[in-house]
Amino acid sequence: MALAARGRQASQRGPPELVPGRRRRLPYPRAKGGSKTGRSPVDRGRSGSKHHLVTDSTGIPLAVTLIGGNRNDITQLIPLLQAVPPVRGKRGRPRRRPDVVFGDRGYDHDKYRWLVWGLGVKPVIARRGTEHGSGLGTQRWVVELAFAHPHWFRRLRIRWEIRDDLHEAFLTLGCAVICWRRLKKAVLI
Repeated sequence: MALAARGRQASQRGPPELVPGRRRRLPYPRAKGGSKTGRSPVDRGRSGSKHHLVTDSTGIPLAVTLIGGNRNDITQLIPLLQAVPPVRGKRGRPRRRPDVVFGDRGYDHDKYRWLVWGLGVKPVIARRGTEHGSGLGTQRWVVELAFAHPHWFRRLRIRWEIRDDLHEAFLTLGCAVICWRRLKKAVLI
């Protein structure tokens, strides 16, 4: 009884800390969720997060972001393109952004198409209300497969962390492991 009261007092204090127990210090009970979570579009009773990913043409992740489950996909298009690090290639200045970006109907908005053009990237995004036989799926499957790779790691398939910075760190680490495995496979061939 006294431990439950102490736990409630600690949860009202705010920052994470340990509360005194009988023989040891116990973590106070936390609230569910955390920042960068929102109502899941799949299961409305639970909170969830979305992973947004930019890959190259072979499926290697270049940048990844995490947002709440109830946020619109289009809001992350520009920050995701700006998060792509410089890629060393031919002589000269390293490339910052891709030449073309492919996207599904969740990224269809004229305002953001113009913003992507302003970054010097050609947007090839499926229009809402069009048939699915547009041929974009032949290029987009690379990203769909790349989404499956981080979810091989159990820690990323289901979000267990309350703190968003920890989940983003595991997400970045998972993408780094995927890149390392691809490079290791390329060296062996």
